[in-house]
This record gives sequence, C-alpha cells and structure tokens, in this order.
Amino acid sequence: METYASKLLENGVNELSKLPGIGKKTALRMALYLLAQNKEEVVNFGQSIINMREHIKYCTRCHNISDQDLCEICASPKREAGVLCVVSDIRDVLAVENTGFYKGLYHVLGGLISPIEGVSPSQLNIQNLLPRIETESISEIILALPATPDGDTTAFYIAKALQNYPVLLSCIAKGIAFGDDLEYTDELTLGRSIANRLPFK
Repeated sequence: METYASKLLENGVNELSKLPGIGKKTALRMALYLLAQNKEEVVNFGQSIINMREHIKYCTRCHNISDQDLCEICASPKREAGVLCVVSDIRDVLAVENTGFYKGLYHVLGGLISPIEGVSPSQLNIQNLLPRIETESISEIILALPATPDGDTTAFYIAKALQNYPVLLSCIAKGIAFGDDLEYTDELTLGRSIANRLPFK
C-alpha cells in the first residue's frame, strides 16, 4: 500500500488515478508536477475542467459535444448537408474529422447495441436518426462503426430500420482491421476507408 506524507496529496493522487490509463505512480507524478506550478496556473487548470463539465452541451441535432445547442459542424454552411456519417461515439467524430477527408454531417449513436452488456437499440440515438433523413433531405448514410460483433450488430439493425427510406447506405472500406476502434486507426487509413466507402450489404 502506498504511503504519502500528506493526506491532501493522497486524495489528489487517488482522484487522478481514476482517469483512464493512469496508475498510482503516474498520478503521483502529475500531482507533484501540479504542486510545483504557479498557483494561478493550477487554479486555471482546475477551473477549465469544472467549466468543461458544467457547460459543455450535446448538439440537439447530431449529439456531438458542443458549446452551443447546435455544434459547429451542424451549423456550418460549408458541410455537405446531404451526407450523414453514423458513428458510435464522440471520439469517432474527432477521429474522422482529423482525417480531413470527410465534409458531411454526423450522427452520434452514443454507443453500440450489445446484448452481452445489456445495451439495446432504445438506449441509443437510433430512433431520432430516422426523422433526420426526411427533414434534412439526407441522400447518403455512411456507417462508420467499428469492425466488431457489436459494431456489425448495430450496422445491421440500422440497415433494417432504413430499408424503406430512399437513401444510399454505405460503410467504410475494410482498411480497418477486425476488432479495431476508429479512434485508434491512423488518419490516412481511416480517411481512405471513408473516401473508398462501399455499398452496405
């Protein structure tokens, strides 16, 4: 069991170690680094985290994170309004945007259908995807979902739900290895997979 010279330090390390991929030793280095910084810098750091948690919203249209009710992507007149990229979560939006290949809009599901983990379609943003096709005159939907069993299950569910809608349904090309999440795929491979997308079958 780790021992610390200060209970306040111990509390700080415990909180930092709750972050993904951060163990106690890394958390201790972070805590000691923060202690060595100017007080104003640390206060600004803490306040930025608080502001992020309290004020970030979810876009009312696509469910991406946003500072406003409508995210910058949905609000931009420069985007291809008729093309919709369906992704699992916000990290996938960031990954696709970083490729620079895609100029359409997004729809963030907020997860994947997973019978094993008890995630059903009703828990995801699937039902409000359908009205967008009609109200926004969507002509193509790209399924940019991970190459996993849950990703495939979700893709087939959406394809079935869209079978009576007059939209082109495509999926990213299989440059993405099975089991890979989009956020861990290099930008060039992901970009080419979107550019060379295939009809969904």
